[in-house]
Amino acid sequence: MMKKLLININFLLCLLLLLTPLITVAAEENPNILGMEELSIKVMPEFAYHPNDMKKEHPPLLIGYQGTMRNHSEQPQKGQIEIPVPIEDKNFRIGYVADYSSDLSEVYEIEYILDQEKGTISWTTSEEIQPNDSYKFVIEFYTDNMVVEKERKSLSYQFKSFTDIGLFNVSFIEPLKAEKVILDPAPEEKNTHGDEKGVHSYFFQGVKAGEEKNFTLTYERDETAPTIEMMEKHEKQPIETVENKKSPAILSIAAVSGISVIAAGAFAFIMKRKRDKR
Repeated sequence: MMKKLLININFLLCLLLLLTPLITVAAEENPNILGMEELSIKVMPEFAYHPNDMKKEHPPLLIGYQGTMRNHSEQPQKGQIEIPVPIEDKNFRIGYVADYSSDLSEVYEIEYILDQEKGTISWTTSEEIQPNDSYKFVIEFYTDNMVVEKERKSLSYQFKSFTDIGLFNVSFIEPLKAEKVILDPAPEEKNTHGDEKGVHSYFFQGVKAGEEKNFTLTYERDETAPTIEMMEKHEKQPIETVENKKSPAILSIAAVSGISVIAAGAFAFIMKRKRDKR
């Protein structure tokens, strides 16, 4: 009986030794394995309606996140990414979620899960993230947060950092034919993108988890068509004509909204490139 007991104890000890490395690894896992190196947010009032919107009575608001995370561990990482999003905002709906290949040559539209209770969106990375490699993702969502008083439109935008962010920027992109645009706080003149009329940017470094950034935008606009529809009308015109009209931030919008913009057919040169790949 004693010999049998000793055998069982030795077996349990061996089993624990085998399991210990797995337990240790699991205990050491934390969100900082993938650090948020950079996060860019584009705030685009009256840019486009959600593809599924049937009623188009309220001015839409499109917001895009473009994030870069870095694998600080010594092991390749592939797993679930979870990002807080303002699910509680009025008529919140996701437009597009994607990540990039490691060489940035491919963009993968990915399936996602919205957790209403936690207020997060999550997905599984399309590829393994190698040690010290970066991982890029895009999230687009729509809300009805614009406040309308006849021709006057306003928006109070708040972002609360959900993690430490190395470089953080927020850009507000005016809709076409917007007038009397006021931003509070006023952005520095050097951050208004002189070559991209109607883009107003704020840049921050070393943003800490829990830190808040608050902005207020007001403008007047009697045009009801969203910017993307107005730009579609210029789609067949020579590029020089569009540039001379200084349409706002084609490249900046494409940086966040590239795929959905392609789907909407707003930018002919990007569409052509996509067709060529096919």
